[in-house]
Amino acid sequence: MAEQRRRGQDRRVSGTTTPGLVGNTVPVLLAPVAATVRRIISGSSNGETATNRAIARPAGAPGWFGPSSAVWQVHGSVSTFLGGIRSLLLQSLHPLALAGVDGHSSYRHDPFGRLHRTGAFIAATTFGSEAMGQQTVDAIGRIHQKVSGTAPDGRPYAATDPALLTWIHIALVDSMLEAYLRFGTNGPLDPDAYVADMAVVGAAMGVPAPPTTHAELDQAFREVRGELIGSAHVADVRGFVLNPPLSTPARLGYGVLARAAEDSLQPWARQMLDSPARSGWQRRTNAALASSLLSTLQVALVESPARAAARHRLGVPIEEMDRLRRERELLGQREPMGT
Repeated sequence: MAEQRRRGQDRRVSGTTTPGLVGNTVPVLLAPVAATVRRIISGSSNGETATNRAIARPAGAPGWFGPSSAVWQVHGSVSTFLGGIRSLLLQSLHPLALAGVDGHSSYRHDPFGRLHRTGAFIAATTFGSEAMGQQTVDAIGRIHQKVSGTAPDGRPYAATDPALLTWIHIALVDSMLEAYLRFGTNGPLDPDAYVADMAVVGAAMGVPAPPTTHAELDQAFREVRGELIGSAHVADVRGFVLNPPLSTPARLGYGVLARAAEDSLQPWARQMLDSPARSGWQRRTNAALASSLLSTLQVALVESPARAAARHRLGVPIEEMDRLRRERELLGQREPMGT
């Protein structure tokens, strides 16, 4: 595992923030909706969750990853809010994965339950102790044992199918990585190191030979492309993910992130989702709005509550995280950027 996490140290890409539309005006205007967006996507407006309380215990217990890891860098960023939405859109393109969601979840009645569960999974495996990480994947494995059925096209599906486990894994990894590269604020990122860190989690979940480099991740997508399809049902799911039942103020903030998440998908994925064609100006505007909202969330949060809980458990001061970020920024300035 340690060897996997050391791979790919020669490739670093900046996590950047798209400039605001008009200086500081947009963040000020978006401040009232920031807490609402956080509650919608994470399940809590103040970070007080059972998962975060568990992450803080027991004192001194090591986790699967440490403060200097790429996965702490990515998952400690507010860009995960956007990455979670992107992953839901992307995962819906696999007909067997979509059949499992349709048959074994209540997303129509609890539209954000999957986002909350995904967030809890990421927090526990990234920031929790080794024991918490293992308990989390074991619990999900037991749930997967009960998820099986027949898709509308007559094919059987099971959540324990290695091919489906691989698809869910690579869709999540790609979404979190792309969201960070576009909107992350914790300094330049080594994409290979992040994919390698997530391979540790994927292997624990039963994913056979999860990708360990960015190039391997791209190859995994090329191999599965033939199994992905767009359909009226997929378009309906897209509409629900982008426009869930929310009050007008909440819909404003969530919609900003959802549109930017959709824009960040590859053209072939947007075509399968039946996404509307947007001009370059529209995509840049969506990105600028999302960047401003995420920046507002970052200011309000100061730090990821899950990361803060992990620091507390490990006795790592926040100044150490600031030092690591500055080191990454300096390293990014000295070394050629990846593409």
